[in-house]
Amino acid sequence: MKLLKTPIASKLPDLEPSIFDVMNRVAVETGALNLAQGFPDFGVDPELIRLHSQALSDGHNQYAPLAGIFSLREAIVEKTESLYGAAYNPESEVTITAGATQALFTAIAASIRPGDEVIIFKPAYDHYEPSVRAHGGVPVLLQLDGPEFHIDWVALDLALSERTKMVILNTPHNPTGTVLSEADMKKLERRLSGTNILVLSDEVYEHLVYDGHSHQSVARFPGLRERAFICASFGKTFHITGWKTGYCLAPEPLMREFRKIHEFAIFCVSHPAQRALKTYLEKPEHYLELGDFMQRKRDLFLQAVSGSRFEFTPAAGTYFQLLSYGNLSNAPDREFAETLAREHGLASIPISVFNLDRQDHRQLRFCFAKKDDTLKRAGEILNGI
Repeated sequence: MKLLKTPIASKLPDLEPSIFDVMNRVAVETGALNLAQGFPDFGVDPELIRLHSQALSDGHNQYAPLAGIFSLREAIVEKTESLYGAAYNPESEVTITAGATQALFTAIAASIRPGDEVIIFKPAYDHYEPSVRAHGGVPVLLQLDGPEFHIDWVALDLALSERTKMVILNTPHNPTGTVLSEADMKKLERRLSGTNILVLSDEVYEHLVYDGHSHQSVARFPGLRERAFICASFGKTFHITGWKTGYCLAPEPLMREFRKIHEFAIFCVSHPAQRALKTYLEKPEHYLELGDFMQRKRDLFLQAVSGSRFEFTPAAGTYFQLLSYGNLSNAPDREFAETLAREHGLASIPISVFNLDRQDHRQLRFCFAKKDDTLKRAGEILNGI
């Protein structure tokens, strides 16, 4: 095909292929066990499948309302108030999205103008930074203090300025499996008080917290809630990543701008999926019992690798576990991850790609949202290295 004389000037000229695509391709090529990307290898609850099929049979096959069906928005508002004591208006302050990633991108698109600075804590989900750059924003990257990945509050104080438009939070945290505490949230609340700085809170793993930890949603803190977009995922919560369904909560003035972008980016989300999810949410145990379920998976995986030379701190949240291999090899983590997949049959994600300046601490991320047999086999592989 003949090229235009003036090709498109890339908004993201330095963007590399996603590490998720790279490692999943390696897993497919080699037939390796895939503990790389965050999706389960076990089935969806048959009840949810039945509800989806019923919605199809009942004729819910045309466009849903732009903001999502009202009954699902009501269910989300009721759930949020029950868990976090925060009241949102289902008419004007919640929108159903095509997954949390679309919610995050839409919030950034609605808020960020050229030159606006956005604070991102690293390591970070690799969606945030390109989304900011694509809209002319300037990412201000702050490395979390290892090995426990705490916020460096002095560094944050130095980074905040009149140019700061947004702070992006993620708790429970991907890729580290850490969770922010109530004290952390109050520290941030105090720092942002009296400013016009927005918060974009990625809370897709809200129900996956372990060992007595509790999820500190931005919704719990009035001084943060008033300035926040909160993004959540049904896909991550109910193991239906292929359905691409999530939602965004925000005060009405923020949501008004969010919906302007949402309308022309996606317009609406799968109607039968929304009908199914609305009914599924009527039983709170479907999300309240997820933490115990996934903690058993984490514990099984850690028990399976306990005989290996890998080192770890048990994940406090998410369904990701970091393993450190520094006493096994000095190889860079991308090289080690590829060797692990190609020569030993186990796919993982190297962490350096998410760090500031690609700092390499010789850590790999493994997803433990897998069948028990998969986790046991992964342990056998890691114990043999």
